[in-house]
Amino acid sequence: MKNIKTYSTYKKSEVVWLGTVPEHWEIIKSKRILVEASIKGFPDEELLAATQTKGVVPKSVYGKTTVTATKNFETLKLVEKGDFVISLRSFQGGIEYAHYRGIISPAYTILKPQEEVVHKYFRYLLKSKRYISGLTLLVTGIREGQNIDTGKFKDSYLPLPSKLEQTDIANFLDYKLEKIARFIKKKNQLIGLLTEQKSAIINQAVTKGLNPNTKLKPSGVEWLGDIPEHWEAKRLKYIGKIINGYAFKSHWFKDKGIKVLKITNIQPMQIVWDETSYVDEKYYEELENFRIKKNDLVFALTRPIIKAGIKAAFIKSDEKILINQRNAVFSLKDENTLTEWIYFVLLDKSFEKRFEKEIDFTNQQPNISSKDIENIEFPIPSLIEQTKIVKHIETELSIINKTISTIEKEIELVEEYKTALIAEAVTGKIDVRDFKIPAVETPLTMVAEEATNNNKTN
Repeated sequence: MKNIKTYSTYKKSEVVWLGTVPEHWEIIKSKRILVEASIKGFPDEELLAATQTKGVVPKSVYGKTTVTATKNFETLKLVEKGDFVISLRSFQGGIEYAHYRGIISPAYTILKPQEEVVHKYFRYLLKSKRYISGLTLLVTGIREGQNIDTGKFKDSYLPLPSKLEQTDIANFLDYKLEKIARFIKKKNQLIGLLTEQKSAIINQAVTKGLNPNTKLKPSGVEWLGDIPEHWEAKRLKYIGKIINGYAFKSHWFKDKGIKVLKITNIQPMQIVWDETSYVDEKYYEELENFRIKKNDLVFALTRPIIKAGIKAAFIKSDEKILINQRNAVFSLKDENTLTEWIYFVLLDKSFEKRFEKEIDFTNQQPNISSKDIENIEFPIPSLIEQTKIVKHIETELSIINKTISTIEKEIELVEEYKTALIAEAVTGKIDVRDFKIPAVETPLTMVAEEATNNNKTN
């Protein structure tokens, strides 16, 4: 790490993930400083959840649905604030710290820190990337059945600096990580503002056009309001055709052949092929009406809106694809309308609210029918004006997207720096004993500079 010194002398730890450590550090077995406890019979204590992001917290605080393995709370283990917990996913995300007292699954291992332990230091150590890499040697089982072997854990080795040095390291990381968190928060706020700017550009362009002096008229459509007097408002069914997907039988699916677009593949304004299903090529010939062609739009009919927007996408490739049930494909028929125009109207937040009104929320899964979609009104300028507006939106969004991409890369770089900083500090690769919190706060821009410099030196 640039501008941070190292220790004068090191020794081999004989621990693969740890490497060399400062000469004066102890290397001891985990069971000496983290002692297993299994206290039961406290059914009235608060139920806890072991999470990789928040540590061990009450289920009510976690905010996600979790399953309680047993109704007999007498068998659940007592966790005291300050304990460490080996959960079923610790081999992936490290060992969790308990921020609260409560009870937890008997499948978990509870570890009580001994006198030599400074809690803050070990919270960082046991969640550091280096330590997690070492946990792979302590795992038993395969795939989903993997877990940390408690016996192996007890006999594994941990570094033990003095308590004063543990405190110095923890304080250093507290200060640095708080600055990193503030930097990332500011950058995410900037991304939020740029995203709002994109929405404003789209809304203005698809509802009012590019000429601020154009005369407006009432559109007669609630979500649109006033539109340029030479524009029309048309229902989608008058400019194209929408068809529901085909109900493919599950035993028709194969490992290769013609792609079938399923509901999981349609995300807001993009197709995601993380999970791909295929059918025999003969179905592409037999099911002509269910082919997806270049410049078509596809809609998910179940859970049609998620937090990121309407689950619809613009098909840009000539690849042979068929559409599955619970989805719909829209093919443009009007030569005076661009698919790109319809696409940008779909991105408008005002249109999204109009779209949401057609969703049936009475079922377990929200649904929208293709009939309801085709009856939604769209603003339609002339083909020449559509072309100009589409080009304008694409140009403006391209500039903003480049800026957002740059900011996201900065955040990614700083996150990598944060991970490396923790690993280097807790394993003694850098010496922070003399670190003093600056009297004058350094600018947040220094965080990115430190991350960039660190990246160049590694």
